Amino acid sequence: MPTYEYRAKDVDKACDHCRERFEVQQSMSEEALTSCPQCGKPIERIISLCSVSTTQSTRSMLSDKNLKEKGFTKLVNEGEGKFRKTT
Repeated sequence: MPTYEYRAKDVDKACDHCRERFEVQQSMSEEALTSCPQCGKPIERIISLCSVSTTQSTRSMLSDKNLKEKGFTKLVNEGEGKFRKTT
């Protein structure tokens, strides 16, 4: 399930919980929260970066062998508008 970040709309009237950002795990089909679960004051969902981790290095992910296994096509620019298919 995704983790969403929320914060108070009015920091001056917020409790300690919603004054700073807090996280909630929710299904993607659930509606966004509109009030703090502790004090009931209005809150808003924050768009934040997602974290992605891989066990592969960038070099191995973009290798010809890996791209071919995943169904991608790699073209190499040979100049003058000509490309050569490598995978």
